[in-house]
Amino acid sequence: MSLSLKVWAERLLWPAIGLGLAVLLWAWGARYLSDVDAIREAFGPAAGFSALWRLLATGELWTHMALSLQRIGLSLLIALLIGVPLGICIGLSQWFNKFTGMLFQFLRMVSPLSWMPLAVMALGVGESPVVFLLSFAAVWPIMLNTATGVAALDKHWLQLAASLSATHWELVTRIVLPGIVRHVLTGFRLALGIGWIVLVPAEMLGVSAGMGYFILDTRDRLAYDELMAGIVVIGCLGFVLDWLARTASSRWVDAGARSA
Repeated sequence: MSLSLKVWAERLLWPAIGLGLAVLLWAWGARYLSDVDAIREAFGPAAGFSALWRLLATGELWTHMALSLQRIGLSLLIALLIGVPLGICIGLSQWFNKFTGMLFQFLRMVSPLSWMPLAVMALGVGESPVVFLLSFAAVWPIMLNTATGVAALDKHWLQLAASLSATHWELVTRIVLPGIVRHVLTGFRLALGIGWIVLVPAEMLGVSAGMGYFILDTRDRLAYDELMAGIVVIGCLGFVLDWLARTASSRWVDAGARSA
């Protein structure tokens, strides 16, 4: 097998075979969901892909997709603005790490969905509680990976900065931040995956659009073919977002290696 053919098989052929087997398994499983023929057909791949094409053609899904992407983007930005400074403080200050370590570990282990009632009571129904829950879910991997990156920095660079009387701001901006970019990007990718999983139940908090709302609405309308189409869209969007984050991370690392 030539090199180009081998690369083509690894990148396209085997993934295509895997997806094809998944669709066959989907069709096989749908046959045993119900004794009613109409329900079995509605849950099958043929009805799901037909509904997906119809929803995309009419534009009904685009609004839900755009709002979900907007919410996850805003939440990740908030998580970065909170998680990176906290991670730097944990990595640089043993006192801060001891003071907050147990608290952060406790909060990290609480499911973000557990905060739903409190979020609605404090922030009302709408965008705010959804963004809060997504940000809460996404902040921990960013914070922990940032702290790990700071701990992995070469101590000689920190000592050199101290010997040159560098200020805390100069230490963070000139040495720490450039040295932890890879860890921050890894945390961002993990946060993206966690936030995307939390997004669907979070969007069932009274918002009128979004992929989570769409899933809930199709269930209430018994539109099972559209429900399956929504599941496919959620999976595809999550895959594309993860691919973009992974590609950006690898290109950043490769650019850093070339510049070094």
